[in-house]
Amino acid sequence: MWNLRPDAIAVWKNPVVRDRLSWYYEVMKDEMPAKFMICKKVHVDYDKNADTKELWKIHDDASKAFDELFNDVIDGKDIESIPNASPNFLDLKVDIAYKILESCEFCERRCGVNRVKGEVGVCGVKKPNVHSYFHHYGEEAPLVPSGTIFYGGCNFKCVFCQNHDISQEYPNDGEVVDAKKLASIQEELRLTGARNINHVGGDPTPSLHVILESFKYLDVNVPQLWNSNMYCSVETMKLLREVIDIWLPDLKYGNDKCAERLSLVKNYWSVVTRNVKCAHDWSDIIIRHLVLPNHLECCTKPVLRWIAKNCPRALVNIMEQYRPLFKVLKYPEKYRDIARRPTVKEMEVAYSYAKELGIVYEPVS
Repeated sequence: MWNLRPDAIAVWKNPVVRDRLSWYYEVMKDEMPAKFMICKKVHVDYDKNADTKELWKIHDDASKAFDELFNDVIDGKDIESIPNASPNFLDLKVDIAYKILESCEFCERRCGVNRVKGEVGVCGVKKPNVHSYFHHYGEEAPLVPSGTIFYGGCNFKCVFCQNHDISQEYPNDGEVVDAKKLASIQEELRLTGARNINHVGGDPTPSLHVILESFKYLDVNVPQLWNSNMYCSVETMKLLREVIDIWLPDLKYGNDKCAERLSLVKNYWSVVTRNVKCAHDWSDIIIRHLVLPNHLECCTKPVLRWIAKNCPRALVNIMEQYRPLFKVLKYPEKYRDIARRPTVKEMEVAYSYAKELGIVYEPVS
């Protein structure tokens, strides 16, 4: 018997949560196979030396075959007796990811550096590395205990980052991992009671290639969770579509100006809302929004309005955990607007506004 927070058990008595996280729940309970395991059943005939354009065309066709098999699984088809194909859809995804790595476009910064040769982009990642992994009991109730893997590096440069040591200052100080090592970490977490594998950081996007490859060596059934700032490219989203069972995106800002000032990224709103919308339409999702002090009108309210209109099945965690850390703590005058915690009144306004919009904003209750 594994120790759980009481709400991590009670949450599944909530019919809305059970409905909106139905796929994740069934994979978590081993009643359905995780998507990456279904990918292994889809045969794909391709030449790994073909150019990227041709591989993407084959990928699109394989995606349709995946959808057919996935719908059969939902309808009750047992795929355990079906041998893994060789080569399969997952193999193709891995090969495409490594081709992209030669001129990296995993995120919308599109640095174009050759990471195969050791060149480093804005994320700072030389080689995929893990700073820590453990059962996380502080996540949303449906996720606890979450088998959380913290990767080094990040494509954001948030001035208030609580994980600034691994995301920005020392992104390569973790243990370098290859695909087999990463698969063994996931297996250990699952077999010791994790409800899911939670890929986070930093941000997991710079480590996409080794994460995808690790699924080739992972034989235990476990939901895969993508916990990200969602500033990833269309190509990355396509590679993730058929392997992620539940998404846990951050939707921080309601406009580009705040994002550029506080996280040093351009075109935030169009990129991240595009990706969050795709994630919502593809699978189960819990959207996080961190309330920043003095940013209710410019960020919190636009974010909540967008979610209500575009992601009606999403559960939403409106977070009060903001603290003035990292550069905000060092330069409080420069970041005066966010140099304090959000007030009780600000959080009440955020919760009230979400309620008015009909958002289910407390997936932990």
